[in-house]
Amino acid sequence: MAADSRFHPTAGPLPLARLAEAAGIAVPAGTGERLFSSVGTLQSAGPDDVSFLDHRRWLPSLRESRAGAVVLAAENLHAVPEGMIALVSPSPLQAFSRIAAALHPPQATTGRRHPTAVVAGTAEIGEGCEIGPYAVIEDGAVIGPRSLIGPHAHIGPNCVFGADCRILSHVTVTHCLAGDRVTLNPGARIGSEGFGFTTAQGEHVTVPQLGRVILGDGVEVGANACIDRGSGNDTVVGPGTRLDNLTMLGHNVRTGRGCIIVAQAGISGSTAIGDFVVVAAQAGLAGHLTVGDQARIGAQAGVMSDVPAGLDVLGTPAIPIRDALRSFSALRKLGQSKSATRTAEAKTSD
Repeated sequence: MAADSRFHPTAGPLPLARLAEAAGIAVPAGTGERLFSSVGTLQSAGPDDVSFLDHRRWLPSLRESRAGAVVLAAENLHAVPEGMIALVSPSPLQAFSRIAAALHPPQATTGRRHPTAVVAGTAEIGEGCEIGPYAVIEDGAVIGPRSLIGPHAHIGPNCVFGADCRILSHVTVTHCLAGDRVTLNPGARIGSEGFGFTTAQGEHVTVPQLGRVILGDGVEVGANACIDRGSGNDTVVGPGTRLDNLTMLGHNVRTGRGCIIVAQAGISGSTAIGDFVVVAAQAGLAGHLTVGDQARIGAQAGVMSDVPAGLDVLGTPAIPIRDALRSFSALRKLGQSKSATRTAEAKTSD
């Protein structure tokens, strides 16, 4: 089935020409007025839905699909079934995403404030904001226009958010300055005290965490992710960066633009990440490191030293990916060799 309208209301039906315009692609002659209501996978889409193909392994599914239109690369046109409209794009998934967003746009804020919400008299709430049940917005906070504050969200004193932000249920924010179009998914914790202390004579003494969290425009933070405020310098998340669920940024971490940090990855304090860096799932980075622009850190990698720009690393300790793969291969061969030796020795002893 296509997207369930109970959870994903549709703006459709919309003419194909309008959807193609949103995606920046052309429509075949004579098809622009055809109406579409939703999107779906090749397996689930019906005649009123748009689907996509982004890899040749799904060609069999394309040939059997009932979708009314499909977004795909020109090289796969030969597999489009008769009667299905082909929308050609060099980046099918990107074009499809824009079509899906046109058909299923985020719900506009209502401008309503639930009667159980607690909003301080000195807080500034922009025009068109929606504030959900039991949300708390404290003194001096500033919320930009058309923003959404979800149920039980807590915005601490003097925090600032720009326009069109979405702070969803049970989010906690303190010591934070955020730009426009920032999304904090349920349970995210922003601005907590960093893990800073000194130990003397068996006693742990907390180092005051006196910095802030700065979130750039378009930052998205996943559910139950945590970003500590700085200890002296600020913790900074660059514009367009996306943190997956259950990620962790320690105090004074700085990321550049457009970084991707995947589920359960953790970055220790004062590490600096360049632009468009990818940190894969469950990777861990030690503190006070520098990771260059467009570096990629593989899943479960343990990064203990600086990573130059553009380098792919893997393993623990993390090393260049080609070296890591050779090491894994050598270990596997060594294990197989020892297993074969033990088998031969057992047969000899028999």
